[in-house]
Amino acid sequence: MKKQDIALRLARKARVSRAAAADRLDRLIHDILAELKKGNPVSLPGLGTFTPGKRLNFEFEARKPKDGPRGDKKR
Repeated sequence: MKKQDIALRLARKARVSRAAAADRLDRLIHDILAELKKGNPVSLPGLGTFTPGKRLNFEFEARKPKDGPRGDKKR
């Protein structure tokens, strides 16, 4: 998924223009990078945590298994 795709979905959900959604997305990315440059980790609940370092580290949260069609847990 590209940034343009995310901005389009954001625009539709928030009922704003594509330009406004792209601007909000740019500001979010800028704020995340600014915090990482300060040495602070950035946590996005339900997604994962960005941690500062020489290379950008991103750890995804473990997925929880969902119930299958017969009620059993998927692995």
